[in-house]
Amino acid sequence: MNMFRFAPILMLALAGCSAGSKDSAERALANAPADAFLAAVAAHCGKAYEGTIVEDNPVSQTAPDPFAGKKLVMHVRGCEDPSRELRIPFHVGDDHSRTWVLSRTDHGLRLKHDHRHEDGSMDAITLYGGDSRIPGTVQRQEFPADADSVAMFRKADMLASTQNTWAMEIEPDREFVYELTRPDGRRFRVVFDLTREVPLPPAPWGAGTP
Repeated sequence: MNMFRFAPILMLALAGCSAGSKDSAERALANAPADAFLAAVAAHCGKAYEGTIVEDNPVSQTAPDPFAGKKLVMHVRGCEDPSRELRIPFHVGDDHSRTWVLSRTDHGLRLKHDHRHEDGSMDAITLYGGDSRIPGTVQRQEFPADADSVAMFRKADMLASTQNTWAMEIEPDREFVYELTRPDGRRFRVVFDLTREVPLPPAPWGAGTP
């Protein structure tokens, strides 16, 4: 990772602080990785890339794996205000139900999973995720399940998911990673090749629907 390419972002963050305000400068420096990470992803707005599952452990023994044998494509699509929010549909074969929503907060980043049915209506399990562990890095951000997500999972009797931590990584112009881990050993990791664009997929289910 070439840290110098993000130096202008760090300088801009610090420039916004009043002179002599050490606390403000420290807060800006702590938040800078979130801005740099979001900007690195936003650089791919309007583009789509294919991914490969590199880890999926343990493999489910009770239900068909929804990802097995499917073409996986991410599309950096929702870029109306890329410094504040990105919407990234994650297409699994002909299933267009998943969209990652990556947004800026006052203290870092927030990741939510927008799940829809084919008619655009919300899935019963949707908008789960969490806020990033501060400060993260320009290359990796981690998102432990927040209180609302934990409550949703408990209500749905998805107790293992209450300990979910999602992560995203980016190596600019090389690869993007989506990851899910749990203390019980669950580890799911998809790597997307940013060196090769693929044809744009269809709009995700619910696109344009509140």
